Amino acid sequence: MKTILTFSFATLFLIGCNPANHNHDHDHDHDEKGVRLGTGLMTFDTVPDWGLGENGKSQIGPTHGGVAIGKDGTVYTSADRGVYAFSPNGKVLRSFIEEPYTKLHDIEIRDENGTEYIYGARNAHKEGIKFNAKDGKVALKIPFPKESKLELTSFSPTAITVDGNGNIYLSDGYASNIIFKYDKAGKYLKHFGAKGNGPRQFNTAHGMTLDTRYDPPRLLICDRNHQPKGRLLHYSLEGEYINEVIGGLGMPTSVAVQGDYVSVPDLHGRVVILDKSNTIMAVLGHNPDPKLGRSYGVKQADWIEGVFSGTHGSNWDANGNLYVQDWNVDGRIMKLVRVKN
Repeated sequence: MKTILTFSFATLFLIGCNPANHNHDHDHDHDEKGVRLGTGLMTFDTVPDWGLGENGKSQIGPTHGGVAIGKDGTVYTSADRGVYAFSPNGKVLRSFIEEPYTKLHDIEIRDENGTEYIYGARNAHKEGIKFNAKDGKVALKIPFPKESKLELTSFSPTAITVDGNGNIYLSDGYASNIIFKYDKAGKYLKHFGAKGNGPRQFNTAHGMTLDTRYDPPRLLICDRNHQPKGRLLHYSLEGEYINEVIGGLGMPTSVAVQGDYVSVPDLHGRVVILDKSNTIMAVLGHNPDPKLGRSYGVKQADWIEGVFSGTHGSNWDANGNLYVQDWNVDGRIMKLVRVKN
């Protein structure tokens, strides 16, 4: 079985990493060619220059964050200096700059009684945050819970998600690797997980989301630095280990679910797409150069269309298009348009 799976992965890997240039007409005005990525149901065309300013330069500055999509299609991405809201065609609609919006390492968006809120994990500021996606008004801050009675030397949250009842999960991925659960008002409820390389431990619980492919939903967690390769894990909403979802993923940084599918950015410079059975469907944008994959310092002048450098965040819009953010010194976010067969 391992031989068959390895062959299947290799086949998808080679197909997904063979970008072919071609013309396409989408919602952008330029003559550059996009690049086709993926295979089968998960085939995408890149949109050159998406999100760049009129001068052709990145508008968002250094990126080490995530992507969230509003119900109206607005694309939110977090950069070091704050959060930017883009229209689907790549125009900046608004931004929330400086404190308390800086360095949101991970973001998710949630509709609560008709109002959309962005939830973020601020690793450098030792907190989670919730704010109105339209006007930026802060609704909640989520610090380290002293009620847990844990004596941690550091608290550096890397991921945040929210369940159907509004309970908030905050992963201390850059420190203790413990996941903290709060109610919707920010009251501490419990914690679970531990740092290590064992089957039920996290060696950098870097990314996390609510996996709605299953009933009841469960937590889907990136164990980024697990040895010998990164993996995804399932935990129940009560903090009980369920299973290892898939291994051998390099350095998975985050996860985003739409329908039966999951996009998994890998810091090595690619995005892996899984189906409901957690079989690899496609590998997108792979960077074969070990000096450029997992590289923060690739300047905009050296970006290659259809080739990623250090994929860190992603999300899907209602049409199945993907938006991908690189961990990047100049701030890179890309739109991949799903090809309809």
